[in-house]
Amino acid sequence: MKRNWLPLAAFAIAVMLVLPRLRTLPEPTFSVSPIAAAKVSLAATAPVATMLPAYSASAHSASLAALPDGRIAAAWFAGSREGAADVVIVMSVLDGNTWSAPRLIADRAEVQRSTGRLIRKLGNPVLWSDPQGTLHLWFVSVSYGGWAGSSINHIVSKDGGTNWGPVTRLITSPFFNLSTLVRNPPLPLSDGGIGFPVYHEFIGKRAEWLRLESAGRVVDKARIPSSNKIFQPAVAALDAQHALTLLRDAGPTRRIHSSTSDDGGQSWQAATATILPNPDAGIALLRLTDGNLLLAWNPQQSNRTQLALSVSRDGGKTWSTPKFVEQGQGEDEFSYPALLQDRSGVIHLAYTWQRKTIKAISFVPSWMETTP
Repeated sequence: MKRNWLPLAAFAIAVMLVLPRLRTLPEPTFSVSPIAAAKVSLAATAPVATMLPAYSASAHSASLAALPDGRIAAAWFAGSREGAADVVIVMSVLDGNTWSAPRLIADRAEVQRSTGRLIRKLGNPVLWSDPQGTLHLWFVSVSYGGWAGSSINHIVSKDGGTNWGPVTRLITSPFFNLSTLVRNPPLPLSDGGIGFPVYHEFIGKRAEWLRLESAGRVVDKARIPSSNKIFQPAVAALDAQHALTLLRDAGPTRRIHSSTSDDGGQSWQAATATILPNPDAGIALLRLTDGNLLLAWNPQQSNRTQLALSVSRDGGKTWSTPKFVEQGQGEDEFSYPALLQDRSGVIHLAYTWQRKTIKAISFVPSWMETTP
């Protein structure tokens, strides 16, 4: 009984330590490139499709980034199967028309050495180049339990992915710091920071938005209101203040959900179901240089046998008829897409192909206007 004051005293000390670091944050705004006409003048020729070189028996969760020299990099996790102890994070680079052999970026042993924590498995890499040309990689690790026990790790490269710095652990919560995962890339903010769509899996699944300062520290967090089974947000900035997020549905509705922010990501409207079906699968969303939005998705309510692209010209209110890039059957799986538009205007799509490798497709925007 005499020690009942200890928890309260510990809490008070923690608050006293944190108070000096608290400060009023400036209002966030998105750093959005002005709308520009398409740079490529190529005709609507057939897309170029490539199977990336395999690293191991299984591959999943691709992410794309443009390197400072204009080349395209892809990262994914590879191993014997998702969640296995041998899963590692690898990267391949598109040089001209050829993807390089995948090279190891992170494995369990390195993450354990850098963080001083037990690491049981790795997953979900997010590759991103900031406006200064630094290449960032965030990825998920689990020490105990399943994905609900995840943490986010971060490493950076100053030379386009040849060499990487030490692994650091992102602090997203002052208590336990567990169950925050990444899937889709962040957005740059005007103050040099970033806005990061993340999600939470402990007890219920929910979408969240992190604000990071330029040094990478989390300085704010907002929840995207929804049911407890809407997660993995994919976000596109419409202008300096407004953004749209589309979300995966693990609930009974089996529809892509959407939410908007009109204050730079500080707050979000309650997510509501769209008419777009979703089979509890990841999606990708990209604002193109012409201001239109591009969505990569599985246009069905069960299975992941089809993968398609759709365009919105009204900020996500309506979407074009799906243009299929894969139409399989049975146990086929084409999932977890990633999108990128390079400096020449060419669009790149990467996705899980049959859980065996990553497939990449490059195409000019005008190809989207051809008959599905």
